[in-house]
Amino acid sequence: MPESLKNRIAAREQLLGSFVKTPSPMLCEVLGKSALDLLCLDAEHSPFDRLVQDQCLYALRSEGMPSLVRVPTAAPEHVLNALDCGATGVVVPHVTSPEMAEKVAASAQFGAGGRGYAGSTRAAGYTTKAMPRHLDDSAAQSVVVAQIEDLEALDAIDEIATVEGIDCLFIGRIDLTVALGASSPAEPSVIQAVEKICQSAGNAGRPVGMFVGNLDEIPRWQEAGASLFLLSSDHSFLLQGAANLVNAFPR
Repeated sequence: MPESLKNRIAAREQLLGSFVKTPSPMLCEVLGKSALDLLCLDAEHSPFDRLVQDQCLYALRSEGMPSLVRVPTAAPEHVLNALDCGATGVVVPHVTSPEMAEKVAASAQFGAGGRGYAGSTRAAGYTTKAMPRHLDDSAAQSVVVAQIEDLEALDAIDEIATVEGIDCLFIGRIDLTVALGASSPAEPSVIQAVEKICQSAGNAGRPVGMFVGNLDEIPRWQEAGASLFLLSSDHSFLLQGAANLVNAFPR
């Protein structure tokens, strides 16, 4: 049986994934056949309703592709729905404090004050998985990623990085750029903030993930401690494929 995504993140394997922006189960099925380590449905910035998110997760599971859902907000119902539908884990945007991180971690796990239990979900095998097994599987396999992209989070990053139940800190460089009043992720203030997050995560033994627009940057951030990279998207794949075809076409 393949190693779980949760364990691979914890081991700081160099993992490569991409965002899915198009709410299409067929597209997810196709990308699920790729050699990527994971795919992330972007329900924060793309029009995924509950039904199509469910269908997309079914398609990814059918291909054995680990899946994250970047939920619209930290609301517990968004986390519950993604995990009940069979997502491997969630990316929760705009985590700004250790208290918020604790609530996010609790919302992804069963227990007092945490995720509500239903045995009729895909994750529970539609009543075919016994409760003890489903509880154990969820605790052992569900991935919780806290996205760091606000000034408040920078001020509290040492404390956020130590919160139990958070598997990875994901650096939202674009929103961080905007929050810092910069116009490019390459500006020194943004680079300094990203380095600070990486250092705090490293001190706490917490894995780090990030989006990188320029592949040439990856070695730098690997050296800083990042190990989970979500790069590009289905939109970019389509546009780049079309551009390659146009460029190769003899006129």
